[in-house]
Amino acid sequence: MEVKSEKLKSKELTKECWIYGINPVLEAISAGGRVKSIYISSSRHKNNSGIQQKAEKVGVPVKVEDEGFFNRAFPKGHQGVAALVLQKGYTELDELLKIPSKKNEPAFFIILDCIEDPRNLGAILRTAEAGGVHGVILPSHGSAGLTPVVYKASAGAVEYVPIARVSNIKRAIDSLKSVGIWVYGADLHGKDALWDMDFKCPLAIVLGSEGAGIRRTVKEHCDCLIRIPLKGMVTSLNVSVAASILIFEILRQREKDK
Repeated sequence: MEVKSEKLKSKELTKECWIYGINPVLEAISAGGRVKSIYISSSRHKNNSGIQQKAEKVGVPVKVEDEGFFNRAFPKGHQGVAALVLQKGYTELDELLKIPSKKNEPAFFIILDCIEDPRNLGAILRTAEAGGVHGVILPSHGSAGLTPVVYKASAGAVEYVPIARVSNIKRAIDSLKSVGIWVYGADLHGKDALWDMDFKCPLAIVLGSEGAGIRRTVKEHCDCLIRIPLKGMVTSLNVSVAASILIFEILRQREKDK
């Protein structure tokens, strides 16, 4: 069986896609309904973290393939496990905005302005899920989509983070602001330091692309720009690292007064 994988080209897949790695496959099984079939390497047939048993329990067929099947089809790190799944759908922005009130929590969203590296996107989604983010907003153009590499980098968190894909980030920001959500842009030259902010209000954080940061026109739609203070010679952080710092500072502030 020939598999067209992320190794060949990083592009958004439609309807069905492959995911690989133990955690992404386990989380896809737990989320339910989307896994069509699972493939396990013959060398891991008896040691696959319970994937086979969980799959059989929910009626998902499991097939055993030789190691070469996985090495040809997927990048390093496949762990001898893959699954053919129905592509996860995106959430409409209007539906995303309803989530905080359903949870009786102040809004907490992440807006990603043209994050092109799927590994960075996956890492951000993993942190967002762990940090209690209500949803992530992506542009429909100039951004990584939900590819197999994103699934792997997120360690399965893709299954649990609502994601909206919008045609215009600036209009999306205006929609958030219209319902009382403050929008902070993370920028190296931001006026206010992260530690000086009060993040208990309904908010969204905008993070820019790996090289250029937030686009100028998107910055102009933010309520204010904030920065992460840096002490060393390095003048910037990887975007997924910056996202982690911001997300957990917000979580720290909100948990502190509970």
